[in-house]
Amino acid sequence: MSAAPAIAAPAPVKPEGHTLPVVVICVLIVLAWYVAAIPMNWVVTGPKAEAAGGGLANLLLFSWNEARPVIPAPHQIAVELWKSVFMVKPWMPKSLLFHGWVTLSSTLLGFVLGSLLGVVLAIAIVHLRFLAKSLMPWIIASQTIPILAIAPMLIVVLGSLGFTGLLPKSLISMYLCFFPVTIGMVKGLTSPETMQLDLMRTYNASRSQVLWKLRFPASVPFLFTSLKVAVAIALTGAIVGELPTGAVAGIGARLLQGSYYGQTVQIWAALFMGSFIAAGLVWLVGVAERLILKRMGARP
Repeated sequence: MSAAPAIAAPAPVKPEGHTLPVVVICVLIVLAWYVAAIPMNWVVTGPKAEAAGGGLANLLLFSWNEARPVIPAPHQIAVELWKSVFMVKPWMPKSLLFHGWVTLSSTLLGFVLGSLLGVVLAIAIVHLRFLAKSLMPWIIASQTIPILAIAPMLIVVLGSLGFTGLLPKSLISMYLCFFPVTIGMVKGLTSPETMQLDLMRTYNASRSQVLWKLRFPASVPFLFTSLKVAVAIALTGAIVGELPTGAVAGIGARLLQGSYYGQTVQIWAALFMGSFIAAGLVWLVGVAERLILKRMGARP
């Protein structure tokens, strides 16, 4: 009797590439930016172009190379980033790496504190039913207050108590980032099905065993989704915390200095630096998510 023919395993399906669409969108944004810079800078560059003899070439030259434009051209921002990141020693006050590290330190501390607070609140809300009705509405209501209104008051109060520097900015970051972690963890801790909870009860599992062996593992994907939001918003909180203090270091301080002296190119470079830091932090959280889920045996 002949052996049955071997069945070839199906070839792995390669995911569709996403690089080309992203590149196309970025190119379109850059082109639209260059076009928008012409009318936006007309108040400043129009008279200069007419004085130089007019013409499209002069208009583009002045619109895309103005020292203090309303909206700088993309290449001006790139040049400013290159100068302030690679052409200056990183420990010098003119370096964006120096300012980025100051803001990053506040962001990380606030992110850790906010994440821990969010997880603790979520566990308490899930296990104490009265907190779901009494505490959760206040947690939601806390996010309706503009952070620009809270930040100066918090900094003044903490300053009167002798707390300055890193702590006030970290607390503002914590205030912003604890909310998504709390909501995500509550959703994750309550995600196990009734049948799974009943099975744990048949094994006579305690509440702590149900938490650590069932609820918490089920909440890990929800947790990391919330952490990606929290780490980005923590950076925003750190920057906002630097604005009312008159800080001399940090992304927020860089923005203030640029606004004081009308250096719009410096302002936009600082904004891009903050965006790069936020993107890097979200990417790191994503890497940690993949490693931990793989360790837990989750399917790729």
